[in-house]
Amino acid sequence: VQLQASGGGLVQAGGSLRLSCAASGRTLRTYTMGWFRQTPGKEREFVTALSGSGGSTYYADSVKGRFTISRDNAENTVVLQMNSLKPEDTAVYYCAAARGLAGRVFEEYEYWGQGTLVTVSS
Repeated sequence: VQLQASGGGLVQAGGSLRLSCAASGRTLRTYTMGWFRQTPGKEREFVTALSGSGGSTYYADSVKGRFTISRDNAENTVVLQMNSLKPEDTAVYYCAAARGLAGRVFEEYEYWGQGTLVTVSS
């Protein structure tokens, strides 16, 4: 599976961005999909995950109620809708895929996109 993340950019605090993760090579339908983010000098941080069945979603407390993960099976993409953005959301965002069960731990994911930079200005 090859993942390509896109949609990052510069936005003012309170604004919105929509990140996409497009897959090639395999359908994402049965994969657990996750988004992580990382800032310089810090470990990669869990943001959200969506189970392969689509029945379960998980969010970090810091983004709950503001971010939404969803899957577009027709386009073989996973979308992260980010609303009410804050300066502390500034990071490089990575999408990831796991063939089996996965959650908040980045070692559980086998496939990673290249990252897309999100910058939120105050």
